Amino acid sequence: MTATKILMNLGVPEKIDEYKALPFDGIGLMRIEFILASYIGEHPLYLLERHEGDKFVSKLAEGIAKVARAIQPRPVVVRFSDFKTNEYRDLKGGEKYEIEEANPMLGWRGASRYISQWYEEAFRLECKAIRKCRDELRLNNIWVMLPVIRTLWETKKCLQIMKEEGLESSRDFQIWFMAETPSIAIMADEFSKLCDGFSIGSNDLTQGILMIDRDSERLGQMGYFDERDPAIKRIIAHLINVAHRNGVTVSICGEGPSNLPDFTEFLVRCGIDSISVNNDAVVSTRRLVASVEQKIILEQALTAREQDGEKLKRKSMPSPDWTQG
Repeated sequence: MTATKILMNLGVPEKIDEYKALPFDGIGLMRIEFILASYIGEHPLYLLERHEGDKFVSKLAEGIAKVARAIQPRPVVVRFSDFKTNEYRDLKGGEKYEIEEANPMLGWRGASRYISQWYEEAFRLECKAIRKCRDELRLNNIWVMLPVIRTLWETKKCLQIMKEEGLESSRDFQIWFMAETPSIAIMADEFSKLCDGFSIGSNDLTQGILMIDRDSERLGQMGYFDERDPAIKRIIAHLINVAHRNGVTVSICGEGPSNLPDFTEFLVRCGIDSISVNNDAVVSTRRLVASVEQKIILEQALTAREQDGEKLKRKSMPSPDWTQG
């Protein structure tokens, strides 16, 4: 048992049958891009143009429901689509609806896509699929997460669209934000008012703070891309601290905790609520987190004992006799 929850990242829904016996506390990141690519294969706007939006909703709901049903009552945090423009172009019919960008990684992604006149109706299909899972299929362990949040105003627009589609934060439905842009970490006090949780995307956060293209092979070989950089660690600690002051939970779903034990220890010491890792790292991460938590308990006990010893020492010292001299 660990105080820090251990969650699991998941892509392909069919894999849940293989992984469901692992000791995880829920799905911290379900990437619906895999469902779009393998289950559906067609651009959502292409389907809407052909009056086949229901096909998109049904197939997306089917993939999500398979996972939620297999692990209930453990939660499944479903991240809305986070394809880049070049990846959307690869879907059938995508060439008609997608622009070509010089750097898609920093372009039309996430929330900026959902609120735009060019994609909003497709985003509403994603919302309808979540609503179908929760209302028709009675799977109340499904939560959602918005990726690539850049500004407060776009976030409020996203939440308004979701509300119109019947998705609003409640006792059994949480809305999380990916914390992967410097702005959301810097403005954590304001963003905390709009969500139930954050999930740190350490790959994109590192990219944004250090101004590094995460796809750059040259910079990667030179050692620039490292979530353990002091600037990244400082802003993560700030996010956790501010979020907790505002009653908001914090998780992480980047690659770092799956591969870097010292980074995982740093997160636990910062008080992160949960860590979501790849399936092959679930067991090792739980063991690591348990050992770190035990180490923290022992350190706190030792510090308390030393403090008690100092107090006893001061009490045992003779009081000065001010009548002499």
